[in-house]
Amino acid sequence: MTVKVTVLGGCGAWPAAGQACSGYLVECEGFRVLVDPGYATLPRLLRSTAAEEIDAVLVTHGHPDHCADLNPLLRARALGDSPPSALPVHAPPGALTAVLALDKPRMLASSFELHELEFGRPYEVGPFRLDTWSLPHHVPNAGLRLTGGGRVVAYTGDTGPAPQLVDLARDADLLLAEATYPERVPDEDAPYLSSALDAGRTAAQAGAGRLLLTHLWPDTPHEPALAAAAKSYTGDLAVAMGGLSVQL
Repeated sequence: MTVKVTVLGGCGAWPAAGQACSGYLVECEGFRVLVDPGYATLPRLLRSTAAEEIDAVLVTHGHPDHCADLNPLLRARALGDSPPSALPVHAPPGALTAVLALDKPRMLASSFELHELEFGRPYEVGPFRLDTWSLPHHVPNAGLRLTGGGRVVAYTGDTGPAPQLVDLARDADLLLAEATYPERVPDEDAPYLSSALDAGRTAAQAGAGRLLLTHLWPDTPHEPALAAAAKSYTGDLAVAMGGLSVQL
């Protein structure tokens, strides 16, 4: 059975011109999961999928480059001519407090159901099994592993180095790995962010089938990141760019 992953955006921090921040559409058996609706992802999503066709949203953490476009997504569902049923939204506790406060509570209240993720507990999200890991970042961050249709998609969110990353990515068909810097993360951020070099090592140790590097610093060239990851990882390797689609 096919699992399709479409990259809506992969910029870290802010969207470069013509690009979007983190955002991924994962589809299986007609079920559509939107992962991390960051800045500028909704217009890209709406090129191919109506807002009411999203079946669930997963958010790794509360930084706006990973969740800001949840607000316009909910507006599009709540204010349309035929509002759909409430959208299940899964996120770490407190991660969406700021973005959900952008509108008066009653305006969007019926458009979503918030489910707070408990790290380590398995969940069912449509045809997928969702497993989560607590990973180190400036704020609580959930590493996500979606298993469905006989395929596995693993996603780090934003994270510093952590031994549990190998478990998250173990034998995944696709690993989406944060790689803000090519080889060296500045000292002040070293516990909380990763490099492409780190991502390559994780993918190799975990036996991941494909590796997509994401969250690169905006407007930086891709070649240094790809070269750094390829020092350890010899599998299918690319940078997550808006419009890229992967069939698993």
